Amino acid sequence: MRIVFIGAGSVVFTRNLTRDILTFPELSDSEIVLMDIDGERLARADRLLRRIVETAGASTQVTATTERRAALKGADYVVVTIQVGGTDQWEADIRVPEGFGVSQCVGDTLGPGGIFRGLRHLAVFDGLVQDMADLCPGALVLQYSNPMAILTWRMALAGIRTVGLCHSVQGTARLLAEYCQIPEHELNYWVAGINHQAWFLTLEHHGSDLYPRLRELLNSSDALALEPVRFELMRRFGYFVTESSGHASEYLPYFRKRPDLLGALIKSFESAGSDYSAWFGYGHTGGDVAARRIKEPAYEQEVDRQIAGTEPVELYRSDEYGAVIINAERTGVPTRVNGNVLNDGLITNLPDAACVEVPCLVDRAGIHPCVVGELPPQLAALNRSNIAVQELVVKGHLERNKEAIYHAMALDPLTAAVCSLDEVWRLTDEMFLTNRRFLSQFA
Repeated sequence: MRIVFIGAGSVVFTRNLTRDILTFPELSDSEIVLMDIDGERLARADRLLRRIVETAGASTQVTATTERRAALKGADYVVVTIQVGGTDQWEADIRVPEGFGVSQCVGDTLGPGGIFRGLRHLAVFDGLVQDMADLCPGALVLQYSNPMAILTWRMALAGIRTVGLCHSVQGTARLLAEYCQIPEHELNYWVAGINHQAWFLTLEHHGSDLYPRLRELLNSSDALALEPVRFELMRRFGYFVTESSGHASEYLPYFRKRPDLLGALIKSFESAGSDYSAWFGYGHTGGDVAARRIKEPAYEQEVDRQIAGTEPVELYRSDEYGAVIINAERTGVPTRVNGNVLNDGLITNLPDAACVEVPCLVDRAGIHPCVVGELPPQLAALNRSNIAVQELVVKGHLERNKEAIYHAMALDPLTAAVCSLDEVWRLTDEMFLTNRRFLSQFA
């Protein structure tokens, strides 16, 4: 079995998913192919994976190449974890909108940063789609890159077997189990919506609804301080959302449009002693902090120690879905995950063909998305505000229509809450200028 990592230089993710694969005995004799355009990062990932395989005593083969077509030939699974433009461009995604008063938290999913990050990646996805059609048309893409919905939407439209994967559902489930003081494995939930804005529609423990217990926390200063946005959304709209308060604040018009509102979030985080407050900065101070975190990730030294053998690489399974999906398809042992797929009647009050995040059953026959039906109308409305932006980005890319990108920026909830239409157009001009070397589709 040939498992190909496109963007293998994302070394921590490559490490974690490889470690997951090796925890399944039936997958341990796979061939893992690492591909990245950055030879130095690729070599680093190669050394780390060989150390992991040696530690596991597995028969797994590891190869590395900078040639995408060589990597994809005969692939069974293609794991996509690319980041086009690197950290310098990511920093620009934060700083340029900041000059127009648009303060993003991470800027990789929606907002000006998410829109143009999406366009940079879509230009690369065109070649990936063509290569896969030529070299491995039956392979399953495990799509992890952000912006998740935009990229998965485009890949699936090409007829490539694709599922977009994130860890926000699992991470939120773990958090809610902690809040409700029950073992995580005893939590039952049903989650649907869109990536980074999916909703815990049901949350139960041994058949009992846990939402009353969560609502009691609305009067708890500790819980509100740690997750002020998520609990406020639950208070007003009735359901808990899957993405952290920092991320969630970017996708809505309510929390980041004025310095006083943002200041309240910062104060809340600081009162809880949380270093997440750094992500909420308004103005250049916040941009400086975000840029520093982007450029100096804390895991780099840990990886170096693991490569050198001075720190062990422990073999345990994470809560990522990728290896679980591969195992289910290969062995027939069924599993359930939350995946991002095209909406084919799955959520009936969201647009057809949008990219939605829904429960999916997986077995030897493949991935089977579950029909959810209607979301509560207020939740569907919040999702549709994000989907409108995603749709225009995909349309603008596929049709080479720059005007659609201006419209996407104008409809972005946070940008629209801050900027006039003239400011939106000028901001979009600056974002095109900053990204010009990546956007061949608009040349």
